[in-house]
Amino acid sequence: MDVDAMYQEIILDHYKNPHGAGLREPYEAEVHHVNPTCGDEITLRVHLDGDRVADISYDAEGCSISQASASVLYDLLPGKTVEEAMRVLDAFTEVMHGRGQVTPDEEVLEDGIAFAGVAQFPARVKCALLGWMAWKDATSQALAGSDQTVSHERGK
Repeated sequence: MDVDAMYQEIILDHYKNPHGAGLREPYEAEVHHVNPTCGDEITLRVHLDGDRVADISYDAEGCSISQASASVLYDLLPGKTVEEAMRVLDAFTEVMHGRGQVTPDEEVLEDGIAFAGVAQFPARVKCALLGWMAWKDATSQALAGSDQTVSHERGK
């Protein structure tokens, strides 16, 4: 099996068997993000325990890339400090904006390396980043002490 086929399998597996899906309580912030370009949507909640990501829960609709990316985000961030999680976000974002020229660090991104090929298709990058930008937004709100639901459209 070649590397691209293996990466496609990882994405397909996360799409068919999403980790962490379903909205849960408690949470400090909830956001709803939409990619108007393709119609992908995610409602994401973040629960912090001090400076640690205690839980991320989400309800999402959309393509396999956006759904699988949210599943990978769930696998990677809970249990980390917010600072550590932001570094993972930065690493994923760098790969997504690298147009296939950035080699992902498997130790940092684990299954997230499967999205390296997606970076070659600019229209799909927004799909892969939808859940990550929602997490960043929700985490910022939680840290600010906000307990509001905010809706954002991405990709305009």
